[in-house]
Amino acid sequence: MTAVDASPGWARTGRSVRAAGGAVTRLALRQVRRGALITIALLAGMSAMVATTYASTVGDALDAAALAALAENPAIRTLFGEPVALDDAGGFTVWRTGTVLSVLAGSWGLLAATRVTRGEEDARRWDLLAAGRIPLTSIVARYAAVLIGAVVVAGLAAGGALAAVGTSPEGALLHGVGLALTGAYFVAAGTLAAQIFPTRAGASGAAMALLGGALLVRMIGDGVDALGWLRWLSPFGLLALVQPYAANRILPIVVLAVTAAGLLAAAVLAARRRDVAGGWLATSAGRPPRLRLLGSVAGFAARRALRPLLGWAIGLAAYYLLIGLLALSMTEFLADNRRFGDLAAQAGFGGLGSVDGYAAALFALLAIPAGVFTAVRLAAVAADEADGRLTLLFAQPVTRLRLLLAELAVTASGAAALVAVAGLATWAGAAAVGAPLGLGGSLAGAMNVLPVALLCLGAAVLALGWLPRAVALVGALPATGGFLLRVIADSTGAPDWVGRLSPFAHLAPVPDLSPNWPAATFMVAAAVALTALGAVGYQRRDLRG
Repeated sequence: MTAVDASPGWARTGRSVRAAGGAVTRLALRQVRRGALITIALLAGMSAMVATTYASTVGDALDAAALAALAENPAIRTLFGEPVALDDAGGFTVWRTGTVLSVLAGSWGLLAATRVTRGEEDARRWDLLAAGRIPLTSIVARYAAVLIGAVVVAGLAAGGALAAVGTSPEGALLHGVGLALTGAYFVAAGTLAAQIFPTRAGASGAAMALLGGALLVRMIGDGVDALGWLRWLSPFGLLALVQPYAANRILPIVVLAVTAAGLLAAAVLAARRRDVAGGWLATSAGRPPRLRLLGSVAGFAARRALRPLLGWAIGLAAYYLLIGLLALSMTEFLADNRRFGDLAAQAGFGGLGSVDGYAAALFALLAIPAGVFTAVRLAAVAADEADGRLTLLFAQPVTRLRLLLAELAVTASGAAALVAVAGLATWAGAAAVGAPLGLGGSLAGAMNVLPVALLCLGAAVLALGWLPRAVALVGALPATGGFLLRVIADSTGAPDWVGRLSPFAHLAPVPDLSPNWPAATFMVAAAVALTALGAVGYQRRDLRG
C-alpha cells in the first residue's frame, strides 16, 4: 500500500520550511568551513605558542621600572596597545597578539560575509534560492549566524588554548569572548554593508574602511591620554578595555555584544526592504557609458585595479605616516631600555634602537599587505572567470595569455606603487618630527620588500593555473605564512634552517644595511618560474563557469 501523509497542510508546510532552512544553513557551512578552520587554528595556535614560550623569551626581564617605562611611552601604546599585566604569561600574550588576532578574525569575518552574501547575489546564485519558501531575510540571517558561530568558536578556541597552557581561566575566558565578539561585530558589519551596497567590491571596501577606521581610533585612544575615551567607540578599543588577567572588566564586553547585536539586527531589517541582487544604494540606470580605459586589454586590467589600489594606498599611507611620526619616540625609548630591544630582536624585529633600523624593521611588515594585494587581484580574475564575466571577452580575439600578462603587469605595478606610497609616507612622518630618515633611504627600505610581493604574485598565478579555487590562499602564503614561520622560529628557538625557509629571513634591514641582492634575485627568479608554470596550466585548463 502507498503511505499517505495525513498531517494538516500547515504542518507539512512547516516541516518543508524547516527542511529548506536547514539546507540553507548547511550550504553556508560548506561555503565558509575552510576559512573558518584556518582562522580557528591561527587564533588558538598563536595564543598557545606565545603563552608557552613566555618564560623562555621574557622570563624575569620585565621588572617594575621597565613596566612603568613601557606603559608611559606613547609610541608603544599607539602601536601595540596599553601594556597591562605583562608580568603574567596570559597578560603578555593578550598584549602581544590581541590586536593582531582581533584584526585577523574581523577581516576574515567581514570579507567572508560580503563574499557569501553579496557575492552570491552578484553571481545570481541566490535567485532561485530566494524564490523558494525561505525569505531573503531568513537567508541573510542564517548565513550571518553561521559566520558568527565560526568566529565565536575561533575566539573561544584562543581562550581555551590560553587556559590549557596554564594561564588564569577567568582572563582566558574574557579574552576569548572579546575576540569572539570582535569577530561577530565585523561579521554583522560586513553583512549590513552587503545589504546597503549593490556590489561585492563596494560592500567589502566599506567594511574594510570601517575596520581600518576602528583600528585607527583605538591607536589614537591608546596613544593620547586625553583622548582615551575614543576606545569606547572602537571594537578594538573595547577589547583592550577588558584588560584580561588584570582588571577583568565586564562592561566593555557588554557594550561590544550590544553593538554587534545592533549591527546584525540592522542587517536583517535592511534585507527585508530590498530586492534580491539589489541594494539600498542603487546604481543609476540612466548615466552615460564610461568607456575610459576600455580600448585595450591592458587598459581594462588597469581600470579594474584602480579603485582597489586607491583604497589599499590610503590605508598604507595612513599607517606608515604614523610609523614615521613615532620614529623618534620609539627609538629613544628602546635606546634607553635595552631589554625591550632584546625582546623585540627575539620576536624578529632587531635594530630598533636607531631610526634606520626602526624603519627597516617596520618596512619588513610591508611585504604582507603588498603580497596580499597581489593575491587578491589574481583571485578577482579567478572569481570573474567562475562567475562567467570573462566568457564573452575570451570569445573575442583575445588569448588567455594576453589577458594574464596584462593583469600581471598591472598588479606588479600596483604592488610597486603601494610600497612607494608607504616609503613616502614614512619619510614624511619622520621629517615632520625631525627624525634622521632620508627620502632615498625610506624608498629603498620600502622597495626592498618588493621581491616578496612578486613571489606572492607568482604563487597566485600558479594557483590560477592549477588550483583556481585557492588563488588568494596560495598567493598570500609566501608573505603571511612566511612571516608567521619566521616569528614562530625566532620565538621558539627552532633550528636555524627552519627560520631560513621564510622569505623574511633573507630580507636585509634596508636602509640600515645594503640590500641582499643575491636573495632578491633568487626570489624574483622563483616568482618568474612560478608564473611560467601557472601560465602553462591556465592555458591548458577549461574555463570555470
